[in-house]
Amino acid sequence: MSARLRFRELLEQAPDDVAAINFEGAWTTWGTLRSVASSLDAALDAHGLGSGARVGLVIENRPEHVAVIIALLATDRTVVTFSSLQPPARLSADIERSNVPAVVGTARVLGLDGVTEAAGRALVLELSADSVDQRRPGERTTPHPQDISPGVAIEMLTSGTTGPPKRVLLGERQFDTALSTSVPEPPKTGLFRSGVSIVCTPIVHIGGFWGAVSPLYAGRRIVLFPRFLLDPWVESVAEHRPRAAGLVPAALRAVLAADIPAEKLAGLEVITTGTTFCPSDLVDAFLDRYGIRILSNYGATEFAGAIASWTRSLHEKWWAAKAGAAGRAMPGVTLRVTGPEGAELPVGETGILEVRSAQSPVGGDAWQRTSDLASIDEDGFLWIRGRADDAIIRGGFKVQPETVKSALERHSAVREAAVAPLADERLGAVPVAAVELEPGAAVPEAEELRQFCRDALLPYEVPVHVVVLDALPRTPSLKVSRVELMELIQAELEPGVSV
Repeated sequence: MSARLRFRELLEQAPDDVAAINFEGAWTTWGTLRSVASSLDAALDAHGLGSGARVGLVIENRPEHVAVIIALLATDRTVVTFSSLQPPARLSADIERSNVPAVVGTARVLGLDGVTEAAGRALVLELSADSVDQRRPGERTTPHPQDISPGVAIEMLTSGTTGPPKRVLLGERQFDTALSTSVPEPPKTGLFRSGVSIVCTPIVHIGGFWGAVSPLYAGRRIVLFPRFLLDPWVESVAEHRPRAAGLVPAALRAVLAADIPAEKLAGLEVITTGTTFCPSDLVDAFLDRYGIRILSNYGATEFAGAIASWTRSLHEKWWAAKAGAAGRAMPGVTLRVTGPEGAELPVGETGILEVRSAQSPVGGDAWQRTSDLASIDEDGFLWIRGRADDAIIRGGFKVQPETVKSALERHSAVREAAVAPLADERLGAVPVAAVELEPGAAVPEAEELRQFCRDALLPYEVPVHVVVLDALPRTPSLKVSRVELMELIQAELEPGVSV
């Protein structure tokens, strides 16, 4: 069943008193979700914004925002996502640039400096816990061509790890294919099935969006957190005893560091993780401590989610031999690795990863080139080797940030490292790094860390500066923010320091 049909079915048929989303200890029912959806539909219809209309939503991790998403999908409109976590100036610029005919947000967000004004002549709708009300009428008398985006389910923001976020179009075909390959079909009898899913990543990004929407599609309830909070997450797992959960690597480390009693997590069998590489030692530590298997996946916003992953059965059979791999291609997905001229490379060689899948923006018969370096071994396992567009060209020599990052993380005091390029007049760019330390570790000198790298790296790969931070800066999805990282590193460097 398509996502649009399924959410239409739920909004039309779900009993008013059936619980749907738990937020801050209280359950939001399908009746409340329906109230939000119907008031939104009426407001948009009154302004001529029907099927195919692009509707901007400034997303927060709250039940009413999920209600708007499923309502737009159910009524054949397009969800255009905006991040409420951006500073007001950046959010305003994003809204203005998108040129949507309608913007939906809470009173708090719409009241931020410049946000409502950035919507221009668009209809502005204020979102509350159980309804959508007009805050400012739209001034467009007839829809413009850019107001309509037929066949597009979502215009989704990427996470903005390496620079400003960009928006990609996810077609209905892509979205439905991703559902069919990774989410149970809705029940054949009745609307719902048992089970609760816990969502603690930002739903403005594809991982959190998928985490919130797919369980509801499958008929499950969700527990929604505004962000990852260790103690409430643990208590929610203990109360609802889900068999599976999702956490990013930074959150996994937080669970381990807190030494959570095993009985609190007793119901969990697997935890899926994505957004960034999960070190194999972290996977092993979780398995040793809790008996829980960490299943990594690989995907991208452009593919509407994961295209390669570990399953529990694969993990049980292969993890010892394939630790560090991203898993195997998911059903309906074909992967290959190509060289500089586009020819497919032999098994085990590293090149540019290409994907063929109905989840691809170019269709199921064409190869979509990614920006990731990868290899595929003789058993079909995918190994991500870095990003082709992340390479730092230092005086003609190519430095892969992942190589430098891995070297730094071998130091006993380093919990996590991040590497970025610093512009250099003589060499073009040089690698610089920042590290976050293990709790209680003695603070190493920067030169000690550089010397440690010299034992593992080529001379031109050694970072010219290493900065020790209390915590690495992160995006809302807990990836390291390259933009903020460079700001912090540059603030630490002495003016005029030479390479």
